[in-house]
Amino acid sequence: MEHPIKCFSSHPPLEEERPAMSKTAEHQTNSMSSRQRCPKAKELENIEALVRSVEETPDPVPTTIQGTIPAWINGSFLRNGPGKFEFGKDSYTHWFDGMALMHRFHICEGNVTYSSRFLRSDSYVSNSEKNRIVVSEFGTIAMPDPCKNIFQRFFSRFQVPKATDNASVNFVKYKGDYYVSTETNYMRRVDPQSLETKEKVDWSKYIAVNSATAHPHYDREGATYNMGNSYGKSGFFYNIIRVPPPEEKAAVEDSADLTGASVICSIPASEPRKPSYYHSFVMSENYIVFIEQPIKLDLLKFMLYTILGKSFHKVMTWEPQYDTIFHLVNRHTGQVSEVQYRAAPMFTLHQINAFEDNGLLVMDMCCGDDGDVIGDFTLENLRRGSGEEMDKFYNSMCRNLPRRYVLPLTVDGQTPLDQNLVTLSNYKATAKKTKPQEVYMTHEELYDDELLQYGGLEFPQINYDQHNGRAYRYFYSCGFGHVFGDSLLKMDVHTKELKVWRYPGLYPSEPVFVALPGATEEDDGVILSVIITPREEKSTFLLVLDAKTFTELGRAEVPVNVPYGTHGVFNRMG
Repeated sequence: MEHPIKCFSSHPPLEEERPAMSKTAEHQTNSMSSRQRCPKAKELENIEALVRSVEETPDPVPTTIQGTIPAWINGSFLRNGPGKFEFGKDSYTHWFDGMALMHRFHICEGNVTYSSRFLRSDSYVSNSEKNRIVVSEFGTIAMPDPCKNIFQRFFSRFQVPKATDNASVNFVKYKGDYYVSTETNYMRRVDPQSLETKEKVDWSKYIAVNSATAHPHYDREGATYNMGNSYGKSGFFYNIIRVPPPEEKAAVEDSADLTGASVICSIPASEPRKPSYYHSFVMSENYIVFIEQPIKLDLLKFMLYTILGKSFHKVMTWEPQYDTIFHLVNRHTGQVSEVQYRAAPMFTLHQINAFEDNGLLVMDMCCGDDGDVIGDFTLENLRRGSGEEMDKFYNSMCRNLPRRYVLPLTVDGQTPLDQNLVTLSNYKATAKKTKPQEVYMTHEELYDDELLQYGGLEFPQINYDQHNGRAYRYFYSCGFGHVFGDSLLKMDVHTKELKVWRYPGLYPSEPVFVALPGATEEDDGVILSVIITPREEKSTFLLVLDAKTFTELGRAEVPVNVPYGTHGVFNRMG
C-alpha cells in the first residue's frame, strides 16, 4: 500500500483539503446550517468495498505488526457492525440492515490476533435456512413466503412483524456480562472471547418497555442506565431504565441476568401521535437529560407500514416546526424537573459528555440542522460511483458539529424573565426563562473554523472511566470529509484546538480510548481504531495512536477483508 504523508499536526498538507472560512466570517455562520458551513466535496472516491458482504473468521489469525503495539495493552478490542447484505437472490436496501458481524482484536504483549463471527440471531438463522430475507429490518421489508397461496400472502401483509434481533450496533454491558444490541426490545448475550452467540434477551420480559438504545451509560458503582419506549392506551412514553450492579455473590450460572431492572422515570411524549426518535441520551453525576428532537415517528404509519409496503425508516420524518426539548431528570430519585428546557430544532445521534458546574449542567454533543440523514444511508447511495455521483450525495447530507448547551439547574418562581442565566464567563451558551417553567437555550459552537475542512465530526469518545459525567478536556472522533469517516480527530474543548490523523483513501472507525495503567493525566493512553480502505483487498489494520500526541505508535495488519462497522468497546483483561 502506498503511504502518503501522515498527518498529526493541526494543518495536514493534503490536496483535497479546502481552506476554511476566515475568522472575520465567523459571526455570519450563526445563521448558516451545519451543511452550509462545511466546504463542498469534489471528486470523492467510490466506497462500495466498505459495505460489501464478507466471510467470518471464527478462528483467530495472526496480524503483521508495523511499528510497536505497547506491551501494557492487555485485552480485546470488540467491534460490531453490518457484514452480510444478501441471502440468495434477496438483498438488503439499507446499510443498517446487514447482518451483525462481531470482530475481536485480541492484544497481548505487543501481539494482535483477529477473529470475527456473525451473530447467530434468529434473523440470521431464519434467513440462512430459507436462503432469502424472511425478517424485516430497518430499511428492508421481508416479502411474503412465495410458497404460501395468494390468500395467505395477502393476509400476511396485515400482520405486524416481530422486531428483529439482528443486534448490529454496539457491545453493551449489564451486570458484568457482554451483550450486542440494536434499538429493538431484543439483545443477544455473547462470549467476549470466543464471540459465541448466547441467549436472546427480551427487555419486555423484565420491565415494561418495547425497546432500548444501544448506548447505555454506566455509573461508578456498576449500575447501567438506558432508555426505552413504551406505548399503549395511556400514550407514548420515554422511559429511563436502571439495571443494578452485579451482586457480590452473584450466581455462577452461565445465563443472562437483568433481575432488579427498573423504570425509574417515564416521560410522556410532547406529541403523543408523533414521538421523537432518539439514539442516545445525556448523563452527568446527578442528572439524566433526555433530548426530544424533531425527528418524528408517525404512529399511524407505523401501525400500517407493512400494509403500505414501507420499511421502518419511511415512517421517520424531520419536522423542524417543533422545538428541541430537553427533559431534566434527577438520576437518583427519578424526579422529572417541572421546568421545560427548549432550543431551536436540531438533530443529534451521539453525545460527547455532560458535567455539573456551579448550578449549571453543561452538555456537549454532536449536532446537525437536518434530521433526514438516517434514511439516506441506503446501500444504493453508499455504492454510488466516484466523482459527480458520490459528490452529489455527500454534499446533500447534513454535517454534524460539536455544540455545547448549558442548563441552569435552579429555576423557580423567583427567577427573572429574559435574563441570561448562564453567568459563568467561560460559557458562551445562553439560557433565558421566557415564561413560568420554561427556559429557552442557545448553544455555543464547540469548535473553531479549522474543523469545517474535515467535514464536521461524529462518533465522539472520551476517557469514559475517569471523566464520564465529570469535567473533561479532550474528546476523540471521526472527521467526515466523506460519507464515512476519513480522519481521526482529537479536540481540546478548552482551547478548541485540533490534532488530526488522516490518510487519503483510509477510513477509520470510531476511536476508542484505552488508559495507561496508573495514568495521572486525562489523555495518558492510546487510541484504537480499525482502518479500512476500498483501494486494496485485505488491507485492513488496527491503528494504535498515542492519545496525548496523536502520533502513530503501530498498526496490526489483518489478512482478511473487513467491512465498515458501527461501535465497539475495549475489554480489559488480567
